[in-house]
Amino acid sequence: MADTAFYRAIWRWHFYAGLIVLPVLALMAITGALYLYKPEVEAMLYPVHVTSTPGAPLAPSRLIAAVERASGQHAIQLLHPASAQESWRVTTKPRNGAPIVHFVDAKDARLLGTMQGGGVMTIVKDLHSLALTGAIGNRLVEVVAGWAIILCVTGVYLRWPRRGSPALAIRGKATGRLFWRDLHGTLGFLSAGVILFLAVTGMPWTDVWGGGLRAVVAANQWGRPKMATIPMPAPAQDALPWTLREGGAARGPASRAPGDIGVDAVARIAAERGIRNGYQLILPAASGAPYLVATLVTRADDARAIMIDASSGAVVQDIDWRMFGPGARAVEWGIATHQGQQYGEVNRLLMLAGCICLLALCLTAPLLWWKRRRDGRLAPLPPSTPRARRIVAALMIGLGLLFPLTGLSMLAALAGEWMLARLRPA
Repeated sequence: MADTAFYRAIWRWHFYAGLIVLPVLALMAITGALYLYKPEVEAMLYPVHVTSTPGAPLAPSRLIAAVERASGQHAIQLLHPASAQESWRVTTKPRNGAPIVHFVDAKDARLLGTMQGGGVMTIVKDLHSLALTGAIGNRLVEVVAGWAIILCVTGVYLRWPRRGSPALAIRGKATGRLFWRDLHGTLGFLSAGVILFLAVTGMPWTDVWGGGLRAVVAANQWGRPKMATIPMPAPAQDALPWTLREGGAARGPASRAPGDIGVDAVARIAAERGIRNGYQLILPAASGAPYLVATLVTRADDARAIMIDASSGAVVQDIDWRMFGPGARAVEWGIATHQGQQYGEVNRLLMLAGCICLLALCLTAPLLWWKRRRDGRLAPLPPSTPRARRIVAALMIGLGLLFPLTGLSMLAALAGEWMLARLRPA
């Protein structure tokens, strides 16, 4: 009886978790799957690849000059691709409006096309992170990720083999409830680990939980190099490894000396330090600001950032993976694996499978609920014993303490559950 009451309490929380986050999880599954294939999608939509004859690329300054001359806009960033068969990208910033990426053939400075405001994949990324709704969306993502963790934990418990009921089985016909319950349960049991991983590793991008984690990493020196970092503008912050953003390293004064060594000299300094291709070069945003050269990260241990004084060419900071502490390494590894990059195509296919299973779970859940509803009941029966309710509520609150925004929404759910219990006839 006690086991049945506990099972019913877990089931009820699983139902509420799905009810709260199902639409957003479906959106994340679709956009996440698309973003895994960002290079392929961009190659279809934009002139990423070039067909020019072999030869050495022109100096970066000539590519920037060609773009500025044609666009009449000031360049803020240069992307040197890892492959010689790809076009270089020069980003300009109009007086009013979003940045524009210009694709350039590095062999002859020929302009191949443009991409407005980061292009289609930026829209996909903003939908995935709900960035289109600003700070509210970021906090909602944190709430949803927390509830997704609850869904995984409670779902595995519900599907765990017991009393002859297998975890992996597809029984019955498609017209019956058993078929859809088994399909939902089997998919969930198989994919719970991947979905749980995606939810946990997505948390560092959030403002509240992720910001707190960055602060903890910085305060305990688990990730930041013990070197001074010159304050950088937003585009440069986006190019930095996660650990070094928003206070991830100590701050130092900007240079006050006049002069600018130029982008070609910066590229030579980067090459001398082993960064010859596959990097972003951020131009100084103001007088005294440094140049930033940041590698295009595929694997977590690719992360490297070099800051170069614009007036003297002195390297004021050279940060790489070897300087990261255990906390920073864990987060950077999680992000690279989350994006399907750390272990090549196998990694990407596994994350894609997680997204597809998550979408299937979001689609089968309401169908399963529709087939199991009876007597107008909208939710599973509440647990029959107060002890079961208290135990499960304590477990949920424990998870809520780990993820504060999710915890607040859980308190609201608990309050609603208490009110329903008070209003329910004896």
